[in-house]
Amino acid sequence: MAVDYAALKKGGFMRQKQKNNFSLRLQVVGGNLTAENLKKIAEVAEKYGDGHVHLTSRQSVEIPFVKLDDVEEVKEELAKGGCKPGVCGPRVRTVTACQGNQICPSGNIDTYDIAKKLDARYYARELPHKFKFGVTGCQNNCLKAEENDVGIKGAMVVEWDEPSCIMCGVCVKACREGAITMEDGKIILDTDKCNYCGRCAKACPTDAWKGETGYLVSFGGLFGNTIHRGEELLPVVTSEEQLFRITDAKNTVLCRQCKAKRAFPVHPGARGLRQIQRSIKGGLQWLIMKSMTE
Repeated sequence: MAVDYAALKKGGFMRQKQKNNFSLRLQVVGGNLTAENLKKIAEVAEKYGDGHVHLTSRQSVEIPFVKLDDVEEVKEELAKGGCKPGVCGPRVRTVTACQGNQICPSGNIDTYDIAKKLDARYYARELPHKFKFGVTGCQNNCLKAEENDVGIKGAMVVEWDEPSCIMCGVCVKACREGAITMEDGKIILDTDKCNYCGRCAKACPTDAWKGETGYLVSFGGLFGNTIHRGEELLPVVTSEEQLFRITDAKNTVLCRQCKAKRAFPVHPGARGLRQIQRSIKGGLQWLIMKSMTE
């Protein structure tokens, strides 16, 4: 019987150069694996592979040298340890994320929570081209958000509370952008220079900087044969509802504008980029109208 290599690839089994051997990509959301997951992966690699695994550039794990005859058994064994095969080809891939504000002192958002929600909403969805989400917690950009089709970066919109300020100057020193200055007994914030890192609010000893967390969203990132830095088309997004309306808009435009096996057009003058701008703005307008009627 002929082997359906396309179906195997769709299910995470990538054909190796060695005949009848496959490297199995696992679904790892936000780079998180439990001890139970790791034990089972090690067992499967020992029993069905050659005893080693590969850590991919997108936080996944691959088990190479899985034999064609063992594919179904491998899937069953992995399921016992809470592990699932990943996906390949023209569909939404596993969502990557840094550790976010649950662990990292610099983080502005709970990246793993966002990654799980994006995964539940989009994972393995069929699209004209492979599609990647990346979530990073702050301007340190450990995950390199702009390399993804949609990159989400944690932000903080800050406001100075004068009565709480003791004029210690810590915020001035903490700001790497030179956006904060002290003049005539006043703190001045240059909003054109502020990059929403939130370092001032985190450094302030008296909580004189009040911060609202949000998301900076970039679109159209590519990092492969063609390299393009994702572009931010919107101001800081301040709610999850808005965020997911925006990601829905991106996927809708991708399906409408892309031709099979061709990536989303990303250069600034591309028709596709203008289409996504209009679609996103429409989504935000819908949110505003909805909030006015509630």
